[in-house]
Amino acid sequence: MIQRPRPKNERRGGRERMDRRREPSEWDQRVLDMRRTARVVAGGRRFSFRATVVVGDRKGRVGVGVGKGAEVSAAIEKAATRAKKSAVRIAITDGRTIRNDVMAKFSAAVVLLRPARAGHGLVAGGPVRAVATLAGIKDLTAKIISRSPNKLNNALATVEALKKLSRIELQTPPTVAEQRA
Repeated sequence: MIQRPRPKNERRGGRERMDRRREPSEWDQRVLDMRRTARVVAGGRRFSFRATVVVGDRKGRVGVGVGKGAEVSAAIEKAATRAKKSAVRIAITDGRTIRNDVMAKFSAAVVLLRPARAGHGLVAGGPVRAVATLAGIKDLTAKIISRSPNKLNNALATVEALKKLSRIELQTPPTVAEQRA
């Protein structure tokens, strides 16, 4: 059988490759934490990676996700996908801050969020700053009350606090009166 020469751009078998240029996503993402985990097997240790990623559209949607994989890039990709699935819509007042003080707890992490006047900026540390920035909050004062250094739990506590605000936003005075009756 005679084989004809193939042009360079023609591929053999397999799935068609996507175009290398990706369209810009509506989500921004930030890697909060990368951890290398090991399990002991007969030949030694097998390493895998755990990524904690925050995604947000800077318009009131934000999510936190955790992904594990044999490679760093695979772990980050899985975490980003899970973060998008767990994204929640939050209430932003005047397009820049939150409406009132709120405190939330997740596991051992406790976070306090306070609204700030226009131009104050984002005064928050680590995971709280990442979540607030990607949610689209521009003016906020925050404090991690607990002693927990766990970035994942602090980020999830921040999301819980922002969810509380959204629940409060949904309750209007007539619905609260109906619940009490």
